[in-house]
Amino acid sequence: MNFLIRWIVTAIAVGAAVWIVPGITTVGPNGTVAIAVGALVLSLVNVSIKPIAQMLSLPITVLTLGIFFLIVNALLLELAAWASTGLFGSGIAVSSFGSAFFGSIIISIVSALVNSFIGNEQ
Repeated sequence: MNFLIRWIVTAIAVGAAVWIVPGITTVGPNGTVAIAVGALVLSLVNVSIKPIAQMLSLPITVLTLGIFFLIVNALLLELAAWASTGLFGSGIAVSSFGSAFFGSIIISIVSALVNSFIGNEQ
Protein backbone atom coordinates (compact mmCIF):
# COMPACT_ATOMS: atom_id res chain seq x y z
CA MET A 1 0.00 0.00 0.00
CA ASN A 2 2.87 2.36 0.80
CA PHE A 3 4.39 1.83 -2.66
CA LEU A 4 1.03 2.54 -4.30
CA ILE A 5 0.75 5.84 -2.44
CA ARG A 6 4.34 6.69 -3.37
CA TRP A 7 3.56 5.90 -7.01
CA ILE A 8 0.49 8.15 -7.04
CA VAL A 9 2.39 11.00 -5.38
CA THR A 10 5.23 10.58 -7.87
CA ALA A 11 2.75 10.56 -10.75
CA ILE A 12 1.30 13.87 -9.57
CA ALA A 13 4.81 15.31 -9.26
CA VAL A 14 5.89 14.01 -12.69
CA GLY A 15 2.71 15.47 -14.20
CA ALA A 16 3.60 18.84 -12.68
CA ALA A 17 7.14 18.59 -14.08
CA VAL A 18 5.82 17.75 -17.56
CA TRP A 19 3.49 20.71 -17.33
CA ILE A 20 6.08 23.22 -15.97
CA VAL A 21 9.48 22.24 -17.43
CA PRO A 22 9.72 22.77 -21.22
CA GLY A 23 12.25 19.98 -21.85
CA ILE A 24 10.23 17.18 -20.24
CA THR A 25 7.55 15.62 -22.44
CA THR A 26 5.44 12.50 -22.55
CA VAL A 27 6.14 9.69 -25.01
CA GLY A 28 3.41 7.31 -26.05
CA PRO A 29 -0.14 7.29 -27.33
CA ASN A 30 -1.72 8.59 -24.09
CA GLY A 31 -0.21 11.30 -21.90
CA THR A 32 -1.79 10.05 -18.69
CA VAL A 33 -0.52 6.51 -19.22
CA ALA A 34 2.92 7.89 -20.12
CA ILE A 35 3.03 9.88 -16.87
CA ALA A 36 1.92 6.80 -14.90
CA VAL A 37 4.60 4.62 -16.52
CA GLY A 38 7.27 7.29 -16.03
CA ALA A 39 6.25 7.68 -12.39
CA LEU A 40 6.33 3.91 -11.86
CA VAL A 41 9.85 3.63 -13.25
CA LEU A 42 10.97 6.71 -11.29
CA SER A 43 9.51 5.22 -8.09
CA LEU A 44 11.34 1.96 -8.72
CA VAL A 45 14.59 3.84 -9.38
CA ASN A 46 14.12 5.89 -6.21
CA VAL A 47 13.51 2.77 -4.13
CA SER A 48 16.33 0.66 -5.56
CA ILE A 49 19.12 2.79 -7.01
CA LYS A 50 18.83 6.13 -5.20
CA PRO A 51 20.11 4.92 -1.78
CA ILE A 52 23.19 3.40 -3.43
CA ALA A 53 23.84 6.54 -5.51
CA GLN A 54 23.48 8.76 -2.46
CA MET A 55 25.84 6.60 -0.44
CA LEU A 56 28.47 6.61 -3.20
CA SER A 57 28.19 10.37 -3.67
CA LEU A 58 28.28 11.15 0.06
CA PRO A 59 31.84 12.60 0.12
CA ILE A 60 31.08 15.02 -2.72
CA THR A 61 27.73 15.86 -1.14
CA VAL A 62 29.40 16.72 2.16
CA LEU A 63 31.94 18.95 0.38
CA THR A 64 29.17 20.78 -1.49
CA LEU A 65 26.94 21.04 1.60
CA GLY A 66 24.20 18.90 0.06
CA ILE A 67 23.97 20.60 -3.32
CA PHE A 68 25.27 17.50 -5.11
CA PHE A 69 22.04 15.66 -4.19
CA LEU A 70 20.37 17.80 -6.87
CA ILE A 71 22.79 16.40 -9.45
CA VAL A 72 22.10 12.84 -8.25
CA ASN A 73 18.34 13.42 -8.51
CA ALA A 74 18.70 14.83 -12.03
CA LEU A 75 20.76 11.84 -13.15
CA LEU A 76 18.22 9.43 -11.67
CA LEU A 77 15.40 11.28 -13.46
CA GLU A 78 17.29 10.90 -16.74
CA LEU A 79 17.84 7.21 -15.98
CA ALA A 80 14.14 6.72 -15.27
CA ALA A 81 13.16 8.56 -18.45
CA TRP A 82 15.55 6.45 -20.52
CA ALA A 83 14.32 3.22 -18.92
CA SER A 84 10.62 4.03 -19.25
CA THR A 85 10.81 4.91 -22.93
CA GLY A 86 13.29 2.15 -23.72
CA LEU A 87 11.59 -0.69 -21.90
CA PHE A 88 7.92 0.22 -22.19
CA GLY A 89 7.85 2.54 -25.20
CA SER A 90 5.84 4.94 -23.08
CA GLY A 91 6.90 7.34 -20.37
CA ILE A 92 8.66 10.65 -20.09
CA ALA A 93 11.44 12.04 -22.24
CA VAL A 94 14.04 14.50 -20.95
CA SER A 95 15.72 16.62 -23.60
CA SER A 96 18.74 17.89 -21.66
CA PHE A 97 20.48 17.77 -18.31
CA GLY A 98 19.16 21.23 -17.50
CA SER A 99 15.62 20.01 -18.00
CA ALA A 100 16.34 17.01 -15.78
CA PHE A 101 17.86 19.31 -13.15
CA PHE A 102 14.87 21.65 -12.98
CA GLY A 103 12.46 18.74 -13.37
CA SER A 104 13.98 16.96 -10.39
CA ILE A 105 13.60 20.12 -8.32
CA ILE A 106 9.93 20.44 -9.34
CA ILE A 107 9.31 16.74 -8.62
CA SER A 108 10.93 17.05 -5.18
CA ILE A 109 8.92 20.15 -4.25
CA VAL A 110 5.59 18.78 -5.49
CA SER A 111 6.21 15.41 -3.82
CA ALA A 112 6.99 17.11 -0.51
CA LEU A 113 3.86 19.26 -0.77
CA VAL A 114 1.57 16.35 -1.66
CA ASN A 115 3.11 14.14 1.04
CA SER A 116 2.59 16.85 3.64
CA PHE A 117 -1.00 17.33 2.46
CA ILE A 118 -1.92 13.64 2.65
CA GLY A 119 0.20 13.00 5.75
CA ASN A 120 2.47 10.40 4.14
CA GLU A 121 5.99 10.35 5.54
CA GLN A 122 8.76 8.85 3.43
